[in-house]
Order: sequence, then structure tokens, then C-alpha cells
Amino acid sequence: MDIRNIAIIAHVDHGKTTLVDQLLQQSGSFRENQHVAERAMDNNDLERERGITILAKCTSVVWKDTRINIVDTPGHADFGGEVERILSMVDGAVILVDAAEGALPQTKFVLGKALARGLRPIVVVNKVDRSDARPDEVHDEVFDLFAALDASEEQLDFPMLYASGRQGWADMELDGPKKDLSPLFDLILKHVPSPGLDKDKPFAMVSTILESDNFLGRILTGRIEQGRAKVNMPIRVFRPDGTIVETGRATKLLAFRGLERVPVDEAEAGDIVAIAGLSEATIPDTFADPALEGPLPSTPVDPPTLSMTFRINDGPLGGREGKKVTSRQIRDRLFKETEGNVAIKVSDSPESEAFEVAGRGELQLGVLIETMRREGFELTIGRPRVLFRENTETGEREEPFEEVLIDVDEEFSGSVVEKMSLRKGVMQDMRPSGGGKLRLTFLIPSRGLIGYHNEFLTDTRGTGIMNRLFHDYLPYAGPIEGRRNGSLISAEDGNTTQYALFSLQDRGTLFVGAGEKIYTGMILGEHSRENDLEVNAVREKKLTNMRAAGKDEALLLTPPRKMSLEQAIAYIEEDELVEVTPSAIRLRKRYLDPHERKRAARSKEA
Repeated sequence: MDIRNIAIIAHVDHGKTTLVDQLLQQSGSFRENQHVAERAMDNNDLERERGITILAKCTSVVWKDTRINIVDTPGHADFGGEVERILSMVDGAVILVDAAEGALPQTKFVLGKALARGLRPIVVVNKVDRSDARPDEVHDEVFDLFAALDASEEQLDFPMLYASGRQGWADMELDGPKKDLSPLFDLILKHVPSPGLDKDKPFAMVSTILESDNFLGRILTGRIEQGRAKVNMPIRVFRPDGTIVETGRATKLLAFRGLERVPVDEAEAGDIVAIAGLSEATIPDTFADPALEGPLPSTPVDPPTLSMTFRINDGPLGGREGKKVTSRQIRDRLFKETEGNVAIKVSDSPESEAFEVAGRGELQLGVLIETMRREGFELTIGRPRVLFRENTETGEREEPFEEVLIDVDEEFSGSVVEKMSLRKGVMQDMRPSGGGKLRLTFLIPSRGLIGYHNEFLTDTRGTGIMNRLFHDYLPYAGPIEGRRNGSLISAEDGNTTQYALFSLQDRGTLFVGAGEKIYTGMILGEHSRENDLEVNAVREKKLTNMRAAGKDEALLLTPPRKMSLEQAIAYIEEDELVEVTPSAIRLRKRYLDPHERKRAARSKEA
């Protein structure tokens, strides 16, 4: 059977996974009466809750006697490591662009990677059924983007379709019949080349996706670059540097058929398969026939730009809510993560019972922490830090910069520009984007964006949209002012009382409600002033004949501000930590004892 391998790439939330749902449906991969969840490819709990794709997934459909292997990729820049690897095993790409939002930073990132690999993408202007759609302008934007990314003449001559993934149609013309997705299927067969790889050479494949299965063990997915794979064939595994990791057998060979992985006896060059039976192999190792002398070339991954310290939970409530609390368990879990997630690097920290975890961004590391939390781990997490480097030629200290694209109502633009400039952001462009909105483009140090998102949402009354993308390492931009407000810190252990919190709410914004367990050194809220303030939130009303307990019901508390994990991580300062357990997210000072805090502050000043 003839084969086509394609990746669906786009900016986050431009409709990749919904389109794949429709491709599966219309190719007959599901039975008429089969119940399939919406966004069937997002099968991970976190993906379903957040409505984003975190892990790349493979599927395949058959159209006119041709098997089309489709890889659904993440849209967030934090998971760009997945996108880079996936593009190495496909021969074509379908790039989706929202008909209203147009080309955004991640569109530029994924398109740049696809063009660099020599792919000739098919452009699909999706969501043309939106009331604010502007498909013709978006078409021009996409052409300009291709040109800006140095696309070749051949790549610039890209085919384009208008589509609505949700309604399940695509068409060459905006006023076409809008029946189904057959124009897209036909265009893929016509425009994307077949792999054209040699089936008679010795077997070789580069692994690009790693999963773990309770029954089959490690499962590695990749495209067969040459030769044929057979069940139980002997396999030699090479690292990219040429060292041999292990030799073994392919105990299971799995091919993608619709949403399922089906055991097959044989697969040939060009097909995307998963192999089980090897215990040491990882990404991006080469699986090869013993006759092969060395590895195939593999795609280098962009280095991490952000680091966090993962520590054991040594707070007073440590060990009460989770099952996995020791540093050995945390270490094993983190190193296991690096096997399948090549964009994450883990090293031992100078601190005792702590580890440095480096990744692409706050979201990627936040997803790792949330996953560990659900697995029963207890951790304390330090403030994110950017990874500096030294320029080998000039000796200058350099730091990561990001390109930030902001869509904001005109009335809030002044506040956004002011805050971005305080954080060393330099405006590159400002243009109207329709409906009284402005599109602002900034170049800003990654440091400047840590903790800014909450402030941005407050400044724009929740209406602003911020998209960011790693730009490059540039010379150090100088010191950046951190959070302006201090913390309200608990001076006592115990349970918070309504009576105590009522008198504290005038001092700032509270993060805890009545009846919650707290301890000395825990952060209870944000002080309205710049300094930290120790407070007693467990104080009870002294009862006398004149003071009745029942009067407390009349004390009205402002609802506490509850932070998500990412918000908490972005909020803390250098001397603060986030305590993460399966049932709670708490903020605390690094040193719980007030005398230790003062000593640490004095030694820092010295």
C-alpha cells in the first residue's frame, strides 16, 4: 500500500486536534455507532482539562488505497522539542492558521522548523466560520511569513485551503460547496511525496516518541528509514555519538490503525511503527540491523532556557498528604522523565536533597510538577531562573530573549507598554488588529516575563492575549525589578479563624480561607505594602459575658485568592517556595524560622 507521512502543525488552539478528529471520522476509521470522545487524540487527563496537546500522537487513515500516517503535534513553544523530532519523520506538513487571529509566534516557530527541513507545507486557513474571520488578510500574512523565513521558490508556491475543522469541511474557494474534507485528503495525496526510501537496505529507524506500558514495557515510535522490520528480529541500538547501548529483539511490532496500535508481523521503510522489547533504548537512538555499523543522523534539540529547583517537602505538614516523599523517589521519577522528554535536563543541586530541573518554559515544568503531584509526590519548588551563558567570542554574559505578541484593547495598551518597558521589553511593532484592538510586538528578556502573566490579565481586565516564543540569546539586559508587594507571613501554627482573618484582610489580599491548616513561615497573603509582615491568623475571640461567640457569623470575609500551580510558581520571590502535595498548593518562606530569615537576608546584603 502506498504511504504518506504528514504532521499537523499550528499555533496553540488553532484547531489541530479537532481537525484530526474529523479526518478520522470521514475516512471511516470509526464505526457509524462508535462513541468517540471529542478531541480523541488528547487522551491524557491534563490535556483534556487544559484543552491543549502536550504529547505528540500518531494515527493513520486510509484514503483511496493510500495509508496516511498523521502526527498531531503540540502548539505551545514549551513543547517545541516534540515538534522538532516529529518533523524528522514526516514528508509533509499541514499548517493550520486561525482565520481571525492569523499567524502568531508559534505559527512562525513550527513553520520555520518545517521549512528548514525542506518540507513543502499545505496551508489551511481554519475557523473561517468565525464571525470575526478575515481569511484573505490571513492568507497575505502567511505568505509574508513564508518569505520572512527564507522559504524557497518551491515552498513559496504553497497550496491553500479554507476550512472549518469543527464543521468538518475544507475547500479551495471560500464560496465552495463546503461538503467535507475530501479536498484536503486529495491535496495530501497529490502534494505530499511518498517516503521513497530503500526497502532492501539493512533495517534502521530513529526513535522519536517514548512511552511506557505496564505489559509491554518501553515502547519507542519512529519512522523506518530503510529496510524492513520483523517481529523477533535482532536489533542493535546506537546512541547519536555511535556508542552501542544494547542489543535485543523486537518482541512486538505495532502499527497505527486509526486510534489503535495493532500488532503486525512486518513493516517496511516509510511506515511509522512502535517497537517494544528493549530496556535501555531512548530518544533519539537509532534501532538498526546488526549489519549496520553506526547511527543515522538525528535532530539536535534546542537547549533549555529555564531552571527550577525541586526539593523534598520539609515543611511541618510534609509527608501527611502524599505517598512519595523521599529524595530518592523524586530523583528516580525526574530521571525517568528525561528519558522520554528530551527537552528536560536534570542535575543534582548544591542544596541537599534537591535537584535542578531545566526546561523550555514555565508551562512545560508546571505540567511535569502537576503530573508528579497526581502520582502522589510531595515537593517544594523554587522560583524559576533563566539559564545564562557566556558568548565564546566576546566573553559577554548572554540571556534568553523572547518575542512576545500581545493583542489588547486600545484603552489598556498604555499600561501594557509601561509594564513591558519596566521589564526591559523593547517594542518592535504596533498595529491595529480590528475591533478596537492593537497588536503589540516586543522583544524582552525571559526573566522579565516570569510572574508577569497575572499582572497582565489584571491590567487588561482579563481581555488581553499574550503569546510568546523563544527568540535568541542576547547580551544581559541588566537588573529587573521583581514583585513590588511583600508577603503576609504566619507567625503561628494552627487553623485559621474567621475572627483573625477578618482583621487581616485590610492589610492585603489573603490566599487562605477560614479553617485552613497553617504553620509558622507559611505565606497567607500579599501585603498591601512593600515589606513582609508577620501576622497571627489563628487568633480566637476572647469570650466574656459581653462577647458572645455567635457574633462571628456576621463577619464577612472577602473570598481568598486561590492560585493555580503555574500562578504560584510565577508569583514567588527568591526567598520563597511553593509546597506542592496531592491535595494542596501552599506558598511558604524558604526559611520558616524568622531569625533564620533575618540571618539569610543580612548575609545576602553583605
